[in-house]
Amino acid sequence: MRAPILLAGALCAVSSLAAQAKKTLTLDFGLVNASGNSDFTSVNFGEKASWEKNQWSIAQNAKIIYGNTDGAPTAESYDADVRVARAVSPRVGVYAFVAYQRDPFAGLATRWSGGPGLTAGLMRSARDTLSLEAALTQQSERTTAAIERSFGATRTAALFKHVFPSAASFTQSLEWIANLKTSADYRLNSETALTAPLSKKIGLRLSYVIRFDNQPEPTFKKTDKILTTGIQVAF
Repeated sequence: MRAPILLAGALCAVSSLAAQAKKTLTLDFGLVNASGNSDFTSVNFGEKASWEKNQWSIAQNAKIIYGNTDGAPTAESYDADVRVARAVSPRVGVYAFVAYQRDPFAGLATRWSGGPGLTAGLMRSARDTLSLEAALTQQSERTTAAIERSFGATRTAALFKHVFPSAASFTQSLEWIANLKTSADYRLNSETALTAPLSKKIGLRLSYVIRFDNQPEPTFKKTDKILTTGIQVAF
């Protein structure tokens, strides 16, 4: 499988750049309320790390949601990705990424994806940023029913951020992933988040995620909604 090989290469790039680059690390802890394929209240953990040096940057993200009721799992979701990017100009850049996802309560045992892409900064001001992304990806997935699929896809995304005078911030991301083999097989992902600082390094974060799969696995619903609230710690 090419995706794990690409992931190993990306991690090597992270190690190489991290030694001398500017680093940031953010950790999220909180409560989760979800409806859709899972109805539960649980806890979540998120981690974001980035390194920047000259025109190069590397970002690594991970998110875990897990719930347990009466000794049995009631929710289980894992997301992780690594992304290497290079700025070509102040507004244009190129990137490559590898991502992993597991969500058995939505019928997904594993999903690997990755590929090259372009970024374009449409708005850059002191308080507002808006960027668009487009990529060609390879998707490899296995369902909880042990059905395996592999196909090419496109990834299109828009990301907006507004910073308030109080230093609180609002972010909105939209992502569309389209199967190049089957036009009806597409996914839409949205995240709306608000972060309010309590101190220089600690803040409150509210996030609402919508995941839509137009062709879910049999017996599973098309839409998952995940609301998380908790503490964000920046280093």
